[in-house]
Amino acid sequence: MKKLLCYGDSNTYGFIPKTCGRYEKSERWTGILSELLPYYEVIEEGMNNRTGFFKNPEGLKQSGGEYLSVYLQNHKDIDICILSLGTNDAQIFYNLTEEVIRKGLQELIDLIHKTNLRTEIVIIPPVKIMPYILNSSFSMMFDEESIKRNHNTLSVFEQVAKENSCEFFNINEIVTPSEADGLHYTKESHKLIAQHLAEFVKTISVLPRIL
Repeated sequence: MKKLLCYGDSNTYGFIPKTCGRYEKSERWTGILSELLPYYEVIEEGMNNRTGFFKNPEGLKQSGGEYLSVYLQNHKDIDICILSLGTNDAQIFYNLTEEVIRKGLQELIDLIHKTNLRTEIVIIPPVKIMPYILNSSFSMMFDEESIKRNHNTLSVFEQVAKENSCEFFNINEIVTPSEADGLHYTKESHKLIAQHLAEFVKTISVLPRIL
C-alpha cells in the first residue's frame, strides 16, 4: 500500500473553530481522504500551532522543520508528502518575510528528497487569514500586520513549488476559514478539501519504491 503523509498545522490536525476541540476522523480532511483513497495509507501528522520556518517555543513537535527531520528518520518510505505549513509563522512573535519562506520551504523540500528522492511533494499554501481573527481569541497571536504578511507572501509558496517541480494545491481557491475565528475551517470545508484533494492526488504519478 502506498503511503501519503499529511504534515501540517491545526487545520491538518482538525481544529474546531468554535469549541477548540478536534473534529472526528470522519470529519477532518485527512480522515476523509483515507476513505476516498483506499489504496493509500494516509498518515495524519497535524499539530496545533505548528510553525514551518521558525523554532517554536512550545517545543519540538510544534517546530515544523525540526520535527520533520526527526520524523523522517523512521519513515523513509513515504510516497507522497503533503506539506501544509506557514500560517502560524505570520504570528506577531515572528518576522515572516518572503526570504524566510523561500529559504525555509526549500529546506523542507530538500530534507524530504534527501530522505527519499522518489517522494512526491504537494505544497499547500497557508490559509488566507480573514479579519474576523481580530475579534477572536487568536487576536493575541495575530494582528493586522499578521494578516498583511500572510496575504502578501502566499504567492511565494507557489513560486517555490514550481521551481522545485513540486505539486501545488491552492486550498484558498476552494474554501475560506470560518467566520468564528478567521483561521480554521468548518466541517463542511474539510469535506470539500478532501474531495478536491483526493481527485488531485489521483493525478500524481508515484514511482515504484527502491527496495
